Amino acid sequence: MDIRVVSHALAASVVALTAASATTHAQEAAPADAPAKTDGTATSLPPLDVTATAAKKQKAAQKAKAKPSTSEPKAAQSESAPPKPADGASTPPGAVNGYVVNEGTVGTKTNTPLQEVPQSISTVTRQQLEDRKPLSLGDSLAYVPGVRINQSGFDPRFDSFYIRGFDATNTGLYRDGLRQLNSGFGQFKTEIYGLDSVTALRGPSGALYGSSNAGGIIDMYTKRPTETPFNEVEYVMGNHDRFQGNFDFSGPAGFNDSVLYRFTGVVRDSDTQYPGIPDDRVYLAPAFTFKIDPDTRLTVFGEYMDLKIGSNTAWFMDRSDPDHPRRTNIWSGDPGFEFYDQTQERVGYEFERRVATGVTVRQKARYEHLSEESAYIDLYEEIAPDVFSRTAGSVASSFHALNMDNQVEAKFTTGALGHTVLAGVDIGFITYKEGYGSSDDLSTPPLTNFNYGQVHIPVPPISFVTQQDQLQVGAYLQDQVKLDRWVLTLSGRHDWVDTETEETGGTSETGNDEAWSGRAGLTYLFDSGLAPYIAWGTSFIPNTGRDVDTGKVFDPTTAESTEVGFKYLVPGYNATLNAALFDIEQDGGVVSAPSGLGNIQRGKLRSRGFEIEGITTLTNGLSLQASYTYVDMEIVDGFDEDGNPAAGNTLTSTPRHMFSIWGDYTIGEGALRGLGFGSGVRYTGTSFGNDRNTFKNDARGIVDAAVHYDLAGLDAQFAGARLQVNVSNVFDNLVDTCSNDYCYEDQGRTILGSLRYRW
Repeated sequence: MDIRVVSHALAASVVALTAASATTHAQEAAPADAPAKTDGTATSLPPLDVTATAAKKQKAAQKAKAKPSTSEPKAAQSESAPPKPADGASTPPGAVNGYVVNEGTVGTKTNTPLQEVPQSISTVTRQQLEDRKPLSLGDSLAYVPGVRINQSGFDPRFDSFYIRGFDATNTGLYRDGLRQLNSGFGQFKTEIYGLDSVTALRGPSGALYGSSNAGGIIDMYTKRPTETPFNEVEYVMGNHDRFQGNFDFSGPAGFNDSVLYRFTGVVRDSDTQYPGIPDDRVYLAPAFTFKIDPDTRLTVFGEYMDLKIGSNTAWFMDRSDPDHPRRTNIWSGDPGFEFYDQTQERVGYEFERRVATGVTVRQKARYEHLSEESAYIDLYEEIAPDVFSRTAGSVASSFHALNMDNQVEAKFTTGALGHTVLAGVDIGFITYKEGYGSSDDLSTPPLTNFNYGQVHIPVPPISFVTQQDQLQVGAYLQDQVKLDRWVLTLSGRHDWVDTETEETGGTSETGNDEAWSGRAGLTYLFDSGLAPYIAWGTSFIPNTGRDVDTGKVFDPTTAESTEVGFKYLVPGYNATLNAALFDIEQDGGVVSAPSGLGNIQRGKLRSRGFEIEGITTLTNGLSLQASYTYVDMEIVDGFDEDGNPAAGNTLTSTPRHMFSIWGDYTIGEGALRGLGFGSGVRYTGTSFGNDRNTFKNDARGIVDAAVHYDLAGLDAQFAGARLQVNVSNVFDNLVDTCSNDYCYEDQGRTILGSLRYRW
């Protein structure tokens, strides 16, 4: 497949569709569902601009050319159209317009137009989350370029994902700019209903974020209190006996707006496509914002979640052909034995104060606790016809973590140069205990004639415990320098990490690591809305845990990259087109072990590729997102599953080609006003099923669809009510994904029906 052909086709289709749809509407109109001007973030204080005069003029010219107005489209001005309730958006006004993001803090930690950030960024906005109704963090990333999900098929235990070919499950997840720490087995689960948006920042980002993945990071933006009163209740039903209730209430907490609140919750009782694998949870998330004075703001977050899921979604493997193992239809688990129970709690805050003209100080912190217990069982081998020996295991994990980030931002000029300088110190600490128990095939009752759930299987007692404490301190400095149309971004950071590990039997180890990370990027802002850039960056990851194969404490993971790309904000339209070429080399990455019982550390990997993405939300009710990704993931130095050198091979289960397109259209006037449709296609190309590259996974195409109806189209008294049906994997296309010689089944068809009411 010719990359140039694909990129030109995507660019032409997005721009052409934008122009064709917009000719029937005023170019300066905003979407009918433009977010209400809510203000609940710590980054929404009135901006202070003391940049150079030339920079001011350039920025004003760009806004005049590219930023759509907030006037209502003609359809929304119809006398028969009732006023819409607030939508609960908690981003600053103007930052997000439907599917399109204009500015944000991801990538710089300062409020910056995305065109000025010399790095590839994609955001799944609140509107996209509402249109597609993803069930998990992985589902929310299904249409993001460069991000691959479902590497282990359907697995509700972990929010697993790869970015530009690198496993980012353990080292690439952030929440509100702070890393979400985890142990080898203990990982926080994400409730999508509690998020306002999800952003993918691609490429090494250690210069600002410290511990971060070579492929990039995913930063989740938590819902925040809003100044405009917002109330929402929703009932969701689905296949696999899913019953779920959601609620979200926000607004001023008293007679004035100096204290704002938000309370979000989910209660769910659900089965899954596997017997004995539930997906139950209770999620509660209160938040308060205190507007202490015009220059000072404090937001406090809380979260509690209790969940119950299964511990084994794997199948027995047929290994009669060692070069091409295959998945059988014999389930490896047992509904009468396995369980996975987890509770997690978080509390944190964001504080911001403008201390002088152009100078702002910020501090954000979060304490997290997680505890979980799990028991699982696996088929070992077939010892007689329809008789399989089995092994059982148990895991118990508990950890406490604390993150804090302290920042000072200063805006000033030196001659013709405008500066936005950010200095910060962040701290991360985690302490955890993780225990394992196991029983062999001789002491575990076999599976006989598929008698699932009919035999008592004792849970193996915990026999091996690992305890680890890790403290990381990082200091960073960034300067965003503007000269006329040029933007130079320079970032540097130094990390110090201390790790102490103790194990059953008295074995203990102490490690001390430190490293520099950096980033340099140069962007040029054309009047046409085009912004080409070039960037270089590195990352550094102090890893927690041990290699399950070697028993060694993990060494730090390092990476270096170069990236060339452009960002294009289509003048006069709410549409963007972004593309990037990248080359990333990682040394010592931590990935999931083939056994699924921990992690291992690799040698050197190299990822080269290309991404392009087009996004638009138009005034006629159409939103569209399309992307293409090419990744060449090479093992530069490492070994395959048999311990043989694998240099020059392609990393297991890494497709070279991925393509996706999603569109949603809502009728804005006439008898069918309020009726909308959505549909999307996700294509994943072939990949190798092991590092030996002896066989390939088939390509697959998955179709998603949605239909929704705002009941105000029937009568004004139903304003705020919405019916919606979402179907993921419409044609129930189940194509196995094999990785490291183990094959997993894709998630099957999922159907959700919801009734939502806002007031």
